[in-house]
Amino acid sequence: IVSDTITSLGEEDLQVDVYIEEGNQYFFRDIRWLGNEKFTTQQLSDILGINTGDIYNTALLNERLFMNPAGLDVSSQYMDDWYLFISITPTEISVVDDSIDIEIKIYEGAQARINKIYITGNTKTSEHVIRREIKTKPGDLFSRSDIMRTQRELSILGFLDPEQMNVIPKPNPVDGTVDIEYIVGEK
Repeated sequence: IVSDTITSLGEEDLQVDVYIEEGNQYFFRDIRWLGNEKFTTQQLSDILGINTGDIYNTALLNERLFMNPAGLDVSSQYMDDWYLFISITPTEISVVDDSIDIEIKIYEGAQARINKIYITGNTKTSEHVIRREIKTKPGDLFSRSDIMRTQRELSILGFLDPEQMNVIPKPNPVDGTVDIEYIVGEK
């Protein structure tokens, strides 16, 4: 912020002008992946969708790495392939002129198995009606896409309110399992 000005426009109104100097614009230069074994560097780079010369944007980088609401991201790709205990750490390692090099360290961890499934919030709908729509079963490998599919299936039953639906995975990294709680609400 270079400067600001406050101008009175009457007894109850003010005008605030803020003058901003944005500074230099930076660009992505080199993006390196470390620790990835399940997916190739090319596969991860394709999912990330950020290329050399693109304008540097940490919000976009984080969205493409973690929980992109508009589609596929790197962490979702791993979670769809049973890796719940993944850790992804992007780090700026070098700034040269107007370009930034990024290093993305991945700890894949072990594939997670589902231990227990809990259902809460159903007061009218029988638990067995809900359980038959659940695509995740104890002993199966964890899959984010199966959980999302289950949410869709439960929503179309017509008995449950999709607005009140929630899924809470409760991971246990010690034994490599995850309990999943499906929270539902009656219509």
